[in-house]
Amino acid sequence: MQHSVNSLIGRTISAKDGELGKVSEFYFDDHTWTIRYLVVDTGTWLAERKVLIPHSALGLTDWESKTFQVNLTMEQVRNSPDIETKKTVSRQNELEIFNHYGLPFYWGNVFNEGTVGMIPLEPILDANKEKERADLTQKADDDPHLQSSEDVEGYHINASDGEIGHVEDYIIDDEKWNLLFLIVDTHNWLPGRKVIVSPHWIKQIDWSEEKVYVNLSQESIKNSREYDPDVQIIEDYEKVLFYYYGEDIKFMKSEVIK
Repeated sequence: MQHSVNSLIGRTISAKDGELGKVSEFYFDDHTWTIRYLVVDTGTWLAERKVLIPHSALGLTDWESKTFQVNLTMEQVRNSPDIETKKTVSRQNELEIFNHYGLPFYWGNVFNEGTVGMIPLEPILDANKEKERADLTQKADDDPHLQSSEDVEGYHINASDGEIGHVEDYIIDDEKWNLLFLIVDTHNWLPGRKVIVSPHWIKQIDWSEEKVYVNLSQESIKNSREYDPDVQIIEDYEKVLFYYYGEDIKFMKSEVIK
C-alpha cells in the first residue's frame, strides 16, 4: 500500500520502554529516493530536542495504530548523538548514529531496487551544490545526499515548456519506504487540480533555486489523470500512468545540472 508523507507527520514513535515523541519530518536519499531517517520531535521529554531515528531501527509497522515501533530503548535515544537537524547531516554524523545504535550502514549496498519494473534511479544532483559540499568537507564520504521532506515541499515543478505547480506532498510505499511519487499542486495553473510525478520522470533538480524539472510537457500533464487521495495507486494504475506518458519514460536517466 501507499501512504502520503504528510499523513505520517505527527504519528507517535514508541521505543521498547516508552513513547519517544512525534514524527516531524523525514530525510530521504536523493540517489535512490528512499526514506533513510525519521525526525522525532521529543517534546518536553528531551527539552524539545529533535533526534534522528534510522529507518532500519523500525520494528514491524502497524499502520492502523498510527504508531511506529522502534527496536531501541529510551535510554539509547537519550544518549544518541545530538545532530542539528536543520543543518546538513554529514556522513560523519551518520556514522556516529549507526555506531551508537549498533546498526549496519545502508550505503555501499543495493539497499533499494526501486519499484517493480523500473530501473534504479541515477543520482539527481546540483553540480554547484556538490562542489560547495566538496569544498567544505574535502571528503567524498562526508556527502550523504540527504534531503528533508519538509524542505523540498514547496519546490517549483517545471515541465519542458513551463511551470506546472509545486511539491505539496509525497507518496511512499509501506514495504521499502521508497518515494514513489511527488504530489504536485497545480492551483496557479490548473485551479483545484493535483497530479503526481514520478522521480523517474525528473530530468534535473536545482537545489539552490528549489526547482524540479521533468521531461513532460504541460499539455501531457494537463490531460493526465487527476490525483485522487482516496484512490490507492495500485500497480495497474501505475502501469497505465507510465504508458500514458510513453512506455520508455521509465528508462529515463536524470541529469546533473550544468
